[in-house]
Amino acid sequence: MGSLKPYLIRAVYDWIVDNNCTPYLLVNAEAKDVEVPTAYVEDGRIVLNLRPQAVQGLQLGDKVIEFSARFSGTPMHVRAPIAAVLAIYARENGRGMVFEEGEDDAPPPPEEPEKGGEQRPPRARPNLRVVK
Repeated sequence: MGSLKPYLIRAVYDWIVDNNCTPYLLVNAEAKDVEVPTAYVEDGRIVLNLRPQAVQGLQLGDKVIEFSARFSGTPMHVRAPIAAVLAIYARENGRGMVFEEGEDDAPPPPEEPEKGGEQRPPRARPNLRVVK
C-alpha cells in the first residue's frame, strides 16, 4: 500500500476550503527537493498560503505539492515533497492536521521467516459471537 499522508492532506485541504477558511501548509524548507522562497523561511520552516485565490496550478499529488504564487510581487514556482509537509491547518482557527517530522507512514515490508529458523505458530481462528 502507498502512503496515507497525501490523501489526508487533500482531505484536510478540501475541508478547510469548504468551510471558507484559508489553508496553510507548514513545510520543512530544509528537506530534500523543496523549492520555496528562502527569504520567508524561519527556523528551517515556511508557512505557505494555499488559498485558491493566492495560488495558480495547485497540484496536491501523491509525491509532491506544486503551485505557482507571487511573493512580494515576484512570481515563483513552489515545490514541496509530501515527506517535507509538517502540517496543514486553517489560518482562522488552527484546526487541521500535524505530521511527525520525517514521518513515512508507508507500512514496512512484511518480515519473512528465516529459512531453517524458528517459525511462528499459526494464528488461532477469531472467536466471534453476536451481541444483542
